[in-house]
Amino acid sequence: MKEVMAVIRMNMMNKTKDALAAAGISSFTATGRVLGRGKGKVDFRLVKGAEQGNEEAIALLGQGPKLVPKRLITVIVPDELASRVVETLISVNKTGNAGDGKIFVLPVFDAGRIRTGEFGATVLDE
Repeated sequence: MKEVMAVIRMNMMNKTKDALAAAGISSFTATGRVLGRGKGKVDFRLVKGAEQGNEEAIALLGQGPKLVPKRLITVIVPDELASRVVETLISVNKTGNAGDGKIFVLPVFDAGRIRTGEFGATVLDE
């Protein structure tokens, strides 16, 4: 089993959800709002606001890197479906601009269904 974690733009959640369902991935977990930043040192929303003359944005620009709101999606799938999940996430979320997100793939050693007490790959929805 694999865990595919993706940090994506807030406004891409509905498209991502629909694309995963269309790819046959029915189950996943999404965290409503996470904060973070990549290697970039500038919050481009502040730059845009400063360019438009927003004094608050201009003042905040000088205070260093800001954390940007994102969504975190976690999908646990059998090994053979991990590449499909990754390809789907990339195809939907790739704009070619900084801030498109990150994907992490990790091994999962076991999974259990609380209701029945069963364990193993059979508890995953396929």
